Amino acid sequence: MSDEKIAKALKEAGIEKEITCPQAFAIAKKAKVTLKAVGDYCNANKIKIRGCQLGCFK
Repeated sequence: MSDEKIAKALKEAGIEKEITCPQAFAIAKKAKVTLKAVGDYCNANKIKIRGCQLGCFK
């Protein structure tokens, strides 16, 4: 169920291959899911995380 919400929110935001941390936070809030769920979805669907607020992903 949460995958469907995340996929819909990503599609509406026009995100296909890369996402920034601030975008991930916004997607989680919009889809009403955890940040971990967004991260797991991105990993499973080969969506790269860029612009990490902690500097982990560049």
